[in-house]
Amino acid sequence: MGKFQSKVKRNSSKYRTDSHVEETAPVQTNQQVSRAHNDAVTYIAALKSDLCVSGGKDKAVVVSNWRTGTALKRFVGHEREVSKVTCVFGSNRFFSASRDKTVLLWDLHCKAGSAQKFIGHHLIVTGLAVSPDCTTLVTGSRDNTLCKWDVETGQCLLKAAVSRNLVTHLSWVPGDSYIVQTSEDKSTRVWDSRNLQVAHTFPVKQYIQMHCDVSEDGNYCVTSSNGFGGQGCEATLWDLRQTKSIVCEYKGHLQSTTSCIFLPKGMSDGTLVATTSHDCTVKVWQRDTAACVSSLFLDGSGPLSSLAVCDNTSILCASFNSGIQTLHIDYSRGSSLRQVAKF
Repeated sequence: MGKFQSKVKRNSSKYRTDSHVEETAPVQTNQQVSRAHNDAVTYIAALKSDLCVSGGKDKAVVVSNWRTGTALKRFVGHEREVSKVTCVFGSNRFFSASRDKTVLLWDLHCKAGSAQKFIGHHLIVTGLAVSPDCTTLVTGSRDNTLCKWDVETGQCLLKAAVSRNLVTHLSWVPGDSYIVQTSEDKSTRVWDSRNLQVAHTFPVKQYIQMHCDVSEDGNYCVTSSNGFGGQGCEATLWDLRQTKSIVCEYKGHLQSTTSCIFLPKGMSDGTLVATTSHDCTVKVWQRDTAACVSSLFLDGSGPLSSLAVCDNTSILCASFNSGIQTLHIDYSRGSSLRQVAKF
């Protein structure tokens, strides 16, 4: 798949305003601080070097300073729980998807409400992928469809449907026009965002594919499986350049593996993968050998739902019972993990 980088578009159109934003009071900095959400945290993403954005079952989207555990802004606009959030790292804009079938665009510095609303799916929106220039958004849903949107206008540019393709996650390939998508039909598809057509489908796995991520060089993708009792529950590495067979599998979780991410080169040498699971563990793997180099059990956290990279030594983990937890990776001790805070 050739590299493709779209040009940045400039558009002065004004956004529609709805919903509202609540400023939240800072909380004290310590190991246990006030929770960012008052219910399960469903997804988390890194927004800036010190900020993260999270969505929860409380229908809210929250921007927090993860270094201090301070909830800075609470964005309210969805009618049902938030299923996914995404953003372009370093920007002030981020997107949230919900069980209410909508996607909202938010601006960190806007106090009037959501900046744009994307309406077109018939069931819960479960996948979000935004282009590196933040001009194009692709969404996926349990209604078997993907939609391509113009971020500035909110217009649906293209819509594609594949039978039984209940979307679970989307991930944009860095520096390219392709998107990786996982599904409840156990498939992993690669889409060309230019015409919203399937460019490739990987061999079907035995279990539902829950999540996916793409390496920063655009060469590999990793997907994760549901399962129980250690059956399924693995993460799978695929090579986007040859797209024929599995490179390797990361096996060790006992329940569904809900999130899988590549740890970038800034976090050691760029050959590590992290996973999290409903079994309350976070694991770090050697990408090429599939060796588990670290495992951390987060007691009392309940099912773990999502991971996000913060800086060169920190990962955020979203959970059902314990909010958001900050984990430190100690590379001097074989990439060992330890919990440092939760909020």
